[in-house]
Amino acid sequence: MFKFLVDNKFSRGILKKLNEYCEEDKKSRLEIALELYSGVREDACGKCKLASKIVSGVIDLGARSFGADKEEIKRAMRDAYWRRGLSSVVKGIATFGVRRPFVPGAPFLVVWDVTYACNLRCKHCYANAGRPLPDELSTEEAKRVIDTFDRAGVVTIAWSGGEPMVRPDIYELSRYAYEKGIYVAMATNGTLINENTAQKLWDSGVRFLQISLDGANPRTHDEFRGVDGAWERATNAIKIASKMGFFVNVAMTATKDNWREIPSVIDLSEKLGARWFMMYNFIPTGRGIFIEDWDLSPDEREELLKMLYRELRSGRKINVLTTAPQFSRVALMTEGDSENFIFPTHFTNAELGRKLKSLAEFIGGCGAGRFYIGLWPNGDIRPCVFFPMKIGNIMEILDRFDDWWAHDKVLNDLRDKDALESYCGQCPFRYVCGGCRARAYGYFHDYMAPDPGCILNKAAYESLLASVKSS
Repeated sequence: MFKFLVDNKFSRGILKKLNEYCEEDKKSRLEIALELYSGVREDACGKCKLASKIVSGVIDLGARSFGADKEEIKRAMRDAYWRRGLSSVVKGIATFGVRRPFVPGAPFLVVWDVTYACNLRCKHCYANAGRPLPDELSTEEAKRVIDTFDRAGVVTIAWSGGEPMVRPDIYELSRYAYEKGIYVAMATNGTLINENTAQKLWDSGVRFLQISLDGANPRTHDEFRGVDGAWERATNAIKIASKMGFFVNVAMTATKDNWREIPSVIDLSEKLGARWFMMYNFIPTGRGIFIEDWDLSPDEREELLKMLYRELRSGRKINVLTTAPQFSRVALMTEGDSENFIFPTHFTNAELGRKLKSLAEFIGGCGAGRFYIGLWPNGDIRPCVFFPMKIGNIMEILDRFDDWWAHDKVLNDLRDKDALESYCGQCPFRYVCGGCRARAYGYFHDYMAPDPGCILNKAAYESLLASVKSS
């Protein structure tokens, strides 16, 4: 019914009009309308006021239809990130229609490697970081990029690297993005975070810190990270950031050397005050290509994902997530026809009742080129940071980002889960998973190839092993 009502030429035309950028109010008309509706703005231009009346009517009708609390919706819309996220969803419907999986009108997340300078030497580093690139974007160039992302409706920018905290203007760039209403996050090794630097990050607008912890003890973590004392400084950073009020996510890359420590790392993360634990898939890229034999087998990954789902369902205070898209498939297979179940995604774990189970196929699995993109320090764009395939340079498309997002061939290939090769394209879980496209590219140099890490793709994994042995 929803698809029938909105996925037609007339409705999508109205949605496109609502998402037009207002040069007078400096935001999309839909964002302005939501600001007027929620009470965070008192005045706007005539067209935006008209848009607000339309939006108010639609929200009130939806609230009555679904039994939702109108005042609760208004309270939610007072949050800039909720408004920006909803605007991107509506823009996505206007641009792409209602499709499985869903494609927003702009990336929800841009992971931006702002520098490849780094103070550690991690064995699995996707960036092969250490020294800065000679052509990293300047402060003014970076601000122009932020302007483009703001106008497009990007919800979140996450600084990464290298180590983003070694970039001298990181606080200035964070403040610039924050003041535009963009949610500012940072992925850091944590070794440079103390009370002083944490306060500077908070004052600059950073609200989310992802801090890496690859073992439950110094031996595992420090050996992985290449510097003695890294574990102690990372755990101290988690403690400081949690107490200060940051949303702290502990990130861990699973390998044969450390995956059985994961329950202990989750325990430790919870004790230190972190709100999320994120298990990252190992991807053979950057320095990771030299340790491919550390990758988990399909059977080991399946065991790990089942264990993670048990941890998620155990009633812990800390939320358990993973970048492995197969986690969604494991959840669906585990829960079966349960009345209520948790549908895990890279961004959140959504609690869905049986009636809303079909939403899982719209939320989708792998978000490369769909929910997020990666940016190199020099502005080169890739579908995700683990996916070393240049598909453009942001400085060349500043004035046509929306058009590029809608029409780039690689992005649209990645969004078409029916076109995936081998079992991934036939799998009944392809819309909720689709395999990790970065792993497919890393192992087969083909982003449409099967993800060899899935138990349902075991034939592809065994074929890969055979080819390695024969060579």
